Amino acid sequence: MRQRRLLISSRFVIVSCCMTVEREKLELPAGHDGAAWHYRYVGQHFPRHTHAELEMNLVLRGRAAYLLDDRKYELHRNSLVWLFPSQRHILLEQSSDHEMWIFVWRPQLVRKVGPSVLRQHTPKGNFLKQIGESLARRLNTLFAEVESAQPDVSRFNTGLAYALLTAWAAFQDTGTDEVGTEVHPAVESAARLLRNDPTLSVESVAKRAGLSASRLSRLFHEQTGVALVDYRNRQRLDHFLALFGNGLRRTMTEAALEAGFGSYPQFHRVFTRLKGCSPAEYRRKL
Repeated sequence: MRQRRLLISSRFVIVSCCMTVEREKLELPAGHDGAAWHYRYVGQHFPRHTHAELEMNLVLRGRAAYLLDDRKYELHRNSLVWLFPSQRHILLEQSSDHEMWIFVWRPQLVRKVGPSVLRQHTPKGNFLKQIGESLARRLNTLFAEVESAQPDVSRFNTGLAYALLTAWAAFQDTGTDEVGTEVHPAVESAARLLRNDPTLSVESVAKRAGLSASRLSRLFHEQTGVALVDYRNRQRLDHFLALFGNGLRRTMTEAALEAGFGSYPQFHRVFTRLKGCSPAEYRRKL
């Protein structure tokens, strides 16, 4: 079993076991009852996401699409979503200006202060809503205060508990339910396979998903709004950025080939189209 460490903030990492079914371990700082950070999209690769901690996202800017088990959900500004420990969730796509708050809470904190529904691993119901602008602003202010308290463990943990209860109260009291769109099991399987291993060919993914390549491509585009090849290219690009920036001193060509691109020219075309600048220009901005 091979492990891959993925930096997701300056404070902790995901340890991802590279197997067909993954459970990721969040390495949270000792003594912290969870974590909080303001996420900005930078093209980093995350495999299929399941972990022992309860998670909540509040979108601040841009848009994103989640695949939660077998349903697709569109997230926009002021979308508030709860992600549970046994729930398979894949960030299917996101805009370049996507920003959101991400909070995770250790199980022991949720058991201590959380309502019964949040203590479950796979509760029934819908857990995505659009909340009002004024309420979103108040949550944004609270979340920023909690995040800034991280050096003071006692104050941070108290803030985490308060943020959990306040966010849940906000979710219950206001907002519009987002039902989501059911997707074919093969679409969910394809998204998961490519998220975990973007080097796979469309033909290989289709075979594992149980459909022909042409049928899977049509179905994937119809149900997600994203072409299967484009989705794969985005996963490869995200994987390239993770490889190139992990401190192992790969060249751009080495990282591009390892990420699944067939050649540097192919990588260059995809990178320029998706990032809006050449790889060299992007590197100079870092």
